Amino acid sequence: MMVPPVNRRTLRRTLLWASVVAVVAAAVLIPRGMPMEAALGVLGLVLGAFNARLAQMSVARYADGDSFGKGQFAVTVLGRLGVVTVVALGCAILLRPAGLAVFAGLAAFQLLAIVSAMVPLVKEIRQ
Repeated sequence: MMVPPVNRRTLRRTLLWASVVAVVAAAVLIPRGMPMEAALGVLGLVLGAFNARLAQMSVARYADGDSFGKGQFAVTVLGRLGVVTVVALGCAILLRPAGLAVFAGLAAFQLLAIVSAMVPLVKEIRQ
């Protein structure tokens, strides 16, 4: 189960950018009296990172093809997304309205992941 180096670098770059976003969000939100929103936004970023890392591992195991078939792959995808959804919805419902910041963190992580994945492609196109 080996994740390709380019994918590891992309995730590492995304985690770095997500860390910067977390620090900036905390620096902006906490002085404005919104520490719960800051914490829950960071939780969303963490959930996005958790999902991305486990997705990489699942795809690598599926690509190896030894004993990890389509059924197991589907179960891991649904399980992972189910956990992320339950945590995000639970926060949004139980900690209203601050809980919606979890979704903002998840969305921010996904945007960062897309931009981070585009960096090597843009570099290759320029050459």
